[in-house]
Amino acid sequence: MTRVIEQVVLLSDDGAPIGVADKSAVHTEHTPLHLAFSCHVFDEEGRILVTRRALGKLTWPGVWTNSFCGHPAPGESMTDAVVRRAEKELGLELTALELALPDFRYLAIDASGIVENEICPVFTARAASAVHPNPDEVAEWHWADASELGTAVELTPWAFSPWLTLQLPQLQALPTR
Repeated sequence: MTRVIEQVVLLSDDGAPIGVADKSAVHTEHTPLHLAFSCHVFDEEGRILVTRRALGKLTWPGVWTNSFCGHPAPGESMTDAVVRRAEKELGLELTALELALPDFRYLAIDASGIVENEICPVFTARAASAVHPNPDEVAEWHWADASELGTAVELTPWAFSPWLTLQLPQLQALPTR
């Protein structure tokens, strides 16, 4: 079986695409700015899905984070990338996919020295199927009360991914839809 090499879209400081690179070569101590996305999935009761990153992940292994993240492939629409990644990471079908934070951007350094440097639009969605996580991606998962998750992130930010600690307060500040 041929293994597909994932690529990411490299960006200029103003967010314009300037090239592509192999995903495996991008995340280093000198990670270039690139395009990504995050998605926060809710259930019919309004709970938010949080996941604990698999221990084999390159960055932030074993850390609790948002439902899932990923990178669009060159030429792939952002919504197609979100749907693809939901299936790959969580075996999950989505509905009501919405762009919530179009301009989210962050830079963070893992304890190992690996840098995340992303323009990372943030989406919300509803779960349209049961969660069946890929163990290479997700160690654990939990449906959490959104306000309790907000409190936990505020009190123990080190237990969560840096992008979740930045995204969650911004999501909670949005007008109710």
